[in-house]
Amino acid sequence: MPRWTSCNVLHAGPSNRQLWQFNAGGKFNLLRQESKLPGEPLSDKLVAKDWHTLFQPRLNVAWLPADKVFVRVLQLPKADAAETQSMVELQLEKLSPLPVAQIVWSYEVLPSVRQGRVGEELNPHATGELQTVVVIMAGRHHVEEYLGQIEGQGYLADRLELPLLDELRATKIHEDGAWIFPNVGGREAICMVAWWYGGVLQNLSLIHLPSDETRAAVLQEQLAQTVWAGEMEGWLTSEAKYHLVADEVTASVWLPLFDSNQQVEVVPPLPPHELAALTVRRVATNGTSSNLLPADFTARYKQKFVDRIWMRALGAIVVLYMAAAVIYIGFAKYSAYRNRSIQNQIASLGPNYTNTIKLREELKVLQDTIELQYAALECYLSVARTLPPELTLNNINFDRGRKVTFFGSANAEDRTKILDFNSELLKYVVKDQPLFSRVNSPNIGQGQPGQPFNWNFSADLKRTDTE
Repeated sequence: MPRWTSCNVLHAGPSNRQLWQFNAGGKFNLLRQESKLPGEPLSDKLVAKDWHTLFQPRLNVAWLPADKVFVRVLQLPKADAAETQSMVELQLEKLSPLPVAQIVWSYEVLPSVRQGRVGEELNPHATGELQTVVVIMAGRHHVEEYLGQIEGQGYLADRLELPLLDELRATKIHEDGAWIFPNVGGREAICMVAWWYGGVLQNLSLIHLPSDETRAAVLQEQLAQTVWAGEMEGWLTSEAKYHLVADEVTASVWLPLFDSNQQVEVVPPLPPHELAALTVRRVATNGTSSNLLPADFTARYKQKFVDRIWMRALGAIVVLYMAAAVIYIGFAKYSAYRNRSIQNQIASLGPNYTNTIKLREELKVLQDTIELQYAALECYLSVARTLPPELTLNNINFDRGRKVTFFGSANAEDRTKILDFNSELLKYVVKDQPLFSRVNSPNIGQGQPGQPFNWNFSADLKRTDTE
């Protein structure tokens, strides 16, 4: 059985519709209530079921009108629920005023009332040998018609209940007699009469009264017939005492229907919202024995709920997909617009970019030319300052502005001067930086004694610019 979060009770009366909502946390406190005219729709927020009810289950209970219901009382041996249902089913043919195939029925087990009398321990109900079962029967076509009415108003019932059961349970039985419940279900022409003797519900009937002057006579006739039946069956053992369960206004209308010699006690009834609370407490905590909702309606409502969840989920997916498609198309349009803008900007900047690159390269060539000129002059100056007078410099060769090769001649006795010149160039500094990053060892030729010979060596200029 699911753990309900909230419970609704709908009473569709002839002049208005009452809806009560209770929490199902244990105390079944009244959360809200509303009254609607027959043509007004019910609040979807209160009765409609959506995906929220998957996590917060809601129980919808509808009260079945009593004008199309038949009730009977059986005294059966004490048994479990399955055996009790089987025993009731065996007696349906005798109890039902309609063919069994054309009715919807259920039952409710009522406990006996202990009154503390002498010899009560011999009562089979008190000792647990017998149990009192109230059998409820209704024509299937009437049930389907009623369900169609409330279904058209957006109310899909999980349980179809008869509030008379809760009125019976809530009534305090302190003596033998008959308890009369007028205006059952808000209908003035119907009353329920429950006969309690020995703490046991012996008879239960719904009486339909006319609205003319014969109303009192019909009521007295029905009560007399039940008295005779009780005397013949043996459960009516004393003079009948009557208890009218009604408020002051209703009691003033019904008391004149009784004879002056009949004892009538007025008992205040339960307010409708308290009766609804008793109904939800009973149906939320017990099984489905008293449920008059046909099984095919339960299956159809469940399938309808599942279909609604699926359709809303699919609808949400379609909406999300369309929203994502719109966002994607908008983003694509915006990206295309940005791309066109950038392309146009690139096209407009193309000539300027080309001219800028051209100017940069020309500037680089000019800078290289100037640097090479200064490098050549510095090389000449370094030679002028470091070349020993005994050596002769024949040629200086610049290779790509990076490498300088010195060519010269000298006498045989001046070989050491060549090495001195090589080392001086390596140490030559311009603006606190060495002019050459590397000076290679000289290549000295083999000359004849007394004859001059050639020499050469190369050096790498130290430059910080890019190649």
